[in-house]
Amino acid sequence: MRVVIAEDLFLLRDGLVRMLEAFGFEIAAAVDNGPELSRALKDLEPDVAVVDVRLPPSFSDEGLQCALEARAERPGLPVLVLSQHVEQLYARELLADGTGGVGYLLKDRVFDADQFIDAVRRVAEGGTAMDPQVIQQLLSRRSQEAPMAKLTGREREVMELMAQGRSNAAIATQLVVTERAVAKHTSNIFGKLGLPPSDDDNRRVLAVLAYLDGSDRG
Repeated sequence: MRVVIAEDLFLLRDGLVRMLEAFGFEIAAAVDNGPELSRALKDLEPDVAVVDVRLPPSFSDEGLQCALEARAERPGLPVLVLSQHVEQLYARELLADGTGGVGYLLKDRVFDADQFIDAVRRVAEGGTAMDPQVIQQLLSRRSQEAPMAKLTGREREVMELMAQGRSNAAIATQLVVTERAVAKHTSNIFGKLGLPPSDDDNRRVLAVLAYLDGSDRG
């Protein structure tokens, strides 16, 4: 699996390269600025991109804008964003096209290699990997709006775990309930949000995230 990495801090970039290579990934390119990232995404056509939001020369949203432009040219290009902060606008932009293969992790909340590698693989396979704090921010933005306000506390917990890309079995383990209970909560969530249920986990997650983004997609 070929990866393009964009990170301006040398030690972190080098660490990402070494860790991904140790888990069998091929590093197609490791760059430290926006223009090089754009060229790498266009010319090398990686299986997944791991991108810092803020890159030279602007140090604003250079990394994400490059990734968004690349996804516009190549719909579904898997992108895993690494950031120091929860930046809601960037998360919404990344999720807006609803094609999958997206992730948003906070650098200081990646606690071990397995967690990070799992997120990279999940995104590369077209799934979703969102840090719980990012999900909380998206939820809180709409928490007082109907029909979000109709969800019970447990249903919100289930939806947050769904948005992280968890399967029903994983959600059941996390919440110490049965899979049947999770399935019931999931059905209730879709009913209250006006979203059609789906057997496809990725489509289900994307539908929830699209709703949180304020989209009319279902």
